Formats: sequence, structure tokens, C-alpha cells
Amino acid sequence: MSDHIVDVSDSTFRSEVEEADRPVVVDFWAPWCTPCRVMEPILDELAEQHGERVAFMKLNVDENQETAGRLEVLSIPTLMVFEGGEVRKKLIGAVPRRRLEDELSSWLTPA
Repeated sequence: MSDHIVDVSDSTFRSEVEEADRPVVVDFWAPWCTPCRVMEPILDELAEQHGERVAFMKLNVDENQETAGRLEVLSIPTLMVFEGGEVRKKLIGAVPRRRLEDELSSWLTPA
């Protein structure tokens, strides 16, 4: 995993994600999930390129079922963008880098 992506858990999710002072992209994943592994290098690159504007975090759904359940994560990988404590975008499944950049463009591009 990249130095640019932070692991969050049930106990840290509220403070790290929902109370963050900037947008946060959260990758809901599990170690056994092949599509999750496909997304990992793409997210690592985006985190390295855009980490000053947007925080990138990962939550292992197997180890953190409370948060995954509360946010109704039923399929992985699921990416959610949080801003101001609210979910602003939700993407389910592995997507190509270009589509992911398009979906996240309003957060990745400088204001």
C-alpha cells in the first residue's frame, strides 16, 4: 500500500473521514477481493498526485463491519467521496483510471 493512503477503521472513521477538513476518497475493500487489487495501483497514483487537495483512505470491510454496514456497502470495491461529513459520490466496482478521474474531477482539479 502507498504511503499516501491511510487505513481507517470503525474507531477512526468519524474523526478521519467524516470530520475531515478536506474531501476524502474512501476505498471500501477486502484482501480477498480481486477487483479491489486491480483498483489499488490506480488509487495509489491518484493519491500521490492529488493528496494535497484530497485525502485517500481505505477501510477493510471484513475487519470494520460496523462502518461498512452503516454506510450500506453491499459490494466491493466501493469508493465514496466524503465532503463536509456527507457522501457526495459513490462508485461501485472496479473502473478504469480515466473514468475514475472523470468521476472525481470536481475534487481532483484545483479550485
